[in-house]
Amino acid sequence: MNNTIHYAKVATQHHYNNDVFPEIVVNDGSCKTVAETVAFIQQNQQALEARLDKAGALLFRGFPIDSAETFDVFSQGFGYPNFTYQESLSNAVRINFTERVFTANEAPKEVEIFLHHEMAQTPISPSKLFFFCQSAAEKGGATPLCRSDMLFAELEKEDPSLANTFKEKGVKYTTTMPAANDANSGQGRSWKSTLSVETKEAAEQKLKELGYSWKWLDDGSLCAITPVLPAVIELSDGSHAFYNQLIAAYLGWKGVRENPSSAITFGDGTPIPKDGLERIAQLSEQFTFDLQWQDGDVAIVDNYRTMHGRRPYSGERKRQVLVALVASQTPIS
Repeated sequence: MNNTIHYAKVATQHHYNNDVFPEIVVNDGSCKTVAETVAFIQQNQQALEARLDKAGALLFRGFPIDSAETFDVFSQGFGYPNFTYQESLSNAVRINFTERVFTANEAPKEVEIFLHHEMAQTPISPSKLFFFCQSAAEKGGATPLCRSDMLFAELEKEDPSLANTFKEKGVKYTTTMPAANDANSGQGRSWKSTLSVETKEAAEQKLKELGYSWKWLDDGSLCAITPVLPAVIELSDGSHAFYNQLIAAYLGWKGVRENPSSAITFGDGTPIPKDGLERIAQLSEQFTFDLQWQDGDVAIVDNYRTMHGRRPYSGERKRQVLVALVASQTPIS
């Protein structure tokens, strides 16, 4: 078996200093089975992780991954600690295929999911994400990937005062969890499912433990306000990433573009300037690569360095992108 890593180049890749974003690993034909693929990963894991650490995302193309089960084996091959959907505080409605593999999002195909770091609006978030394209859309459906470290570096140049305020104050999020799952929303997971509880009393206990404040609404839904969470984090190389859900919240959450403070504020409760949010969303475009999926593709995304989203799609073919998450082994700071 040939253990040489073959990297592909495409014209749309980004170049930051000496790094390519994202890196694309292609099968030279020597990995004919899932077992051979896992052996290839394990023999080259140190080199692959070094590339991921610099690039922020790795795409594996042409490997024999064709189902939730083979994707499960592939993702387990790295030996990372699992982060299950059940233990997460994700607002997205998802469907499990195996214990570690579930759908990326069940929102309707015409709904855009804007750039975000996975679960950055909660106190508990994964460190890496595995995505697997079981079935690509006929048209659209790309996964945009954005280098948050480059975005924050640009924000520091353009508006150092705003960048520093994010760094010093952090952010708070206000979300409303419905009484029952709403699959028509990108944020439609019920409070029972989100908090893994059955009663209001148990929900309140869980929120108290996590540092939230909350109120119950007349329709049975739950309005929850997070403790102060980071807006910016320092990465292992000393750079800083714009680690949050602000773009997704501002552009995609209901009513937030009209009234940002209804869902997002600085950590001290003061409003985030709307023109600042607009500019950040604009700046993110220049650091975003649209990953155009092919059947069988697997991508690993560093959730601390790289944001992701989902473009709308169309056509009769069902887009099926599955995900597995990696638990963080060190606290975010």
